[in-house]
Formats: sequence, C-alpha cells, structure tokens
Amino acid sequence: MAAEADRVLATEEAPASRLRETLVFLLLAVLIWPFIAVGVVAGWGFIVWMYYLFTGPPGPV
Repeated sequence: MAAEADRVLATEEAPASRLRETLVFLLLAVLIWPFIAVGVVAGWGFIVWMYYLFTGPPGPV
C-alpha cells in the first residue's frame, strides 16, 4: 500500500518538478551565463591591458 502511495505522489509531483527545472534552466541560460561570459571576457581583457601597461606592447622594439 505504501509503495502505491509513493508512486502516486511521484507522478503528481513530476509536472511541477519539470516546470521548475525548465524555469531554472531558462534563468541560467538567458540571464546568468551571459553575465558570467561577459565578466570572464572583460576580466581577461583587463588582465591583458594591465600586462601591457607594465611590459609594453608586443612586437619588436
């Protein structure tokens, strides 16, 4: 009897769980990861800029 009740609860929670998972994926894919990507690229650019500030531009002198 308990196994049947667990199975019924699992099937009732599946659509809500799937919707929540989809919303979390969209939040990550649309909002969070683009900001992280821009931050990483900007951070790398800042590091290169500071490196060139101290060492000079690349190439023959």
